[in-house]
Amino acid sequence: MAPSGQGAAGGGASGAVTPEGLRGWVRGAYRFATDRADFRRNLIVNLGLFAVGVWVARNLTDIDLMAPQPIA
Repeated sequence: MAPSGQGAAGGGASGAVTPEGLRGWVRGAYRFATDRADFRRNLIVNLGLFAVGVWVARNLTDIDLMAPQPIA
């Protein structure tokens, strides 16, 4: 009786592990980004956010708001 109980628990766990479609992908991305216990995941997410911030800061500093605007 124990093996059948383990099989049912394993089947339920495999259903939770394999995402299906867009909803599963979003759920997995959300769990990836919000898992506070996993150091590696937090490091990857934080480095990614830092890189995006650096990219935005470098690309938005090229805008000169004091430059004369072209006359249309």
